Amino acid sequence: MTYPRVTVITPSYNQADFLEQTIQSVLGQAGIDLEYMIVDGGSTDGSLEIIQRYAGQLAWWVSEKDRGQADAINKGFARANGEFIAWLNSDDLLQPGAIAAALEVFRSHPEAGLVYGDVLSINAAGQPINLMKFKPYTLEDLMAFRIISQPGVLMRRSVLEKAGPLDVRFHYMLDHQLWLRMVQMAGMVYLPRRQAAARFHAAAKNLAQAPKFGEETLKVAAWMEDQPGLAGRMARIRRQVWAGAYQVNGWYLVEGGRPVDALRSYARSLGYSPRFALADWKRIVYAIFAVVGLARLKPVFYRWRYAIRRRTQPGIYDEETSGK
Repeated sequence: MTYPRVTVITPSYNQADFLEQTIQSVLGQAGIDLEYMIVDGGSTDGSLEIIQRYAGQLAWWVSEKDRGQADAINKGFARANGEFIAWLNSDDLLQPGAIAAALEVFRSHPEAGLVYGDVLSINAAGQPINLMKFKPYTLEDLMAFRIISQPGVLMRRSVLEKAGPLDVRFHYMLDHQLWLRMVQMAGMVYLPRRQAAARFHAAAKNLAQAPKFGEETLKVAAWMEDQPGLAGRMARIRRQVWAGAYQVNGWYLVEGGRPVDALRSYARSLGYSPRFALADWKRIVYAIFAVVGLARLKPVFYRWRYAIRRRTQPGIYDEETSGK
């Protein structure tokens, strides 16, 4: 099978512990006309030596200071020649055959602007934590903050160019804001397949800076209020949009160890739409426990959840994920 060229961009900064696995997971995509770029922000931890070892298999790489993740990825976008584009952070992994599987979906859905699939959460050692399974979402689902996982997304370049590059004003929800712009122009298609692995570790932004993700979720909701292309939909689903935003904010505040603020955010979500807020009822209960001094129950909860998921999702938790 002959596929069109695909550009993959890896933004990198001081992630030497994981970078080589990321590179190998991209270069190991079989049967793909691959253009691979690494945009490093001036790492000082040995990442540069890793990149140099693979330089002969890269279309382009650079190591220099930038204005953050969005700026780094945009540098790759500006140089991309592929008909399809993805980016993969330097601690995440593509699953074998992921790009080919997404291209097959694009082949049968020429109207699609992006394809997204399921993503496995893994820890620093590469051990599975949870499988993030999604559904066929619409633009209105995205507006209400039904989040899809960025490592599992492949974009059509022509639609990306119409939507424009990543907005450098956003540092945490930059991917979701881009999806909102792209899906106004072309549809998206869900691929029910494990496409990537997202690594959760102490230095990862989604853990180390969790409350900032919540803050930026509210900024994205406010941004939507001013978008002419979304005005009609906002008039219909504004309550769901803000309920979803405050629900996501509450989730990240719990992760950031601020349970009182999380409960305030969940209360705002309840005020907009109880159905959206209560979808995260387990996190609300945990936030209440944390407020009264029972935060130590969190490891117990995770062990209980892990045991349940091993029974209900067989085959996912019985092996480590290396990306090979």
